[in-house]
Amino acid sequence: MRQRKVKNLEERLKSHNRFFVEDARRLNGRWSRAFGNENDLYLEIGSGKGSFLIKQAGAHEYRNYIGVEGQLSVAFRALQKLEPTGLANVRFACGYVDNPGEWFSECEVSGIYLNFSDPWPKKGHAHRRLTHRNYLRQYQKILKQDGFVEFKTDNAALFDFTVQEIEDTGLFAICEITSDLHNSGLDASQITSEYEEKFIAAGCRINYVRLVRSGNERVLHFQ
Repeated sequence: MRQRKVKNLEERLKSHNRFFVEDARRLNGRWSRAFGNENDLYLEIGSGKGSFLIKQAGAHEYRNYIGVEGQLSVAFRALQKLEPTGLANVRFACGYVDNPGEWFSECEVSGIYLNFSDPWPKKGHAHRRLTHRNYLRQYQKILKQDGFVEFKTDNAALFDFTVQEIEDTGLFAICEITSDLHNSGLDASQITSEYEEKFIAAGCRINYVRLVRSGNERVLHFQ
């Protein structure tokens, strides 16, 4: 969906500079400086208007959250939403995480959220999908031992692709998986994104998978 242009965007961003990270890549390996503490760091790639991440931060005050959004005007909406909450454990940045290793060092991140990522449906664009094996390899590097990736999508084809990539690479263990998250009883159904709420209202099923970095025994929860 095309976003409405925000007037005087650069100036208006300055009023939220406490929560906005301008040159995020410079914090590679030093993200604790952005928060002033050593709490575990959780990342959402494609954070949109911030609803999901802000809810997570409110539920887990001793975790740090960074949301990266490609469109500056959308990131600004997230900052507007964050400001009145008083939460100090959330930051937003603008950019495209084509190479996660440029943003985060090895074992720096405790969890990654991928919510309703662009499906890039053309076969020739498969390498752009955020669950392509090239991304999975990079996620494994930046995640701590036992770190996780949680992926939600309404797109069945993208979900099938994702599960196959996970199986083929063998880099992660699948610990939860369902094609109907909101009738599964899984905890991941409790905190939703903007897109997720729209899909639920339209009666769409949400596909979900949770991966862990360790090679522990795989436990599958189907619904």
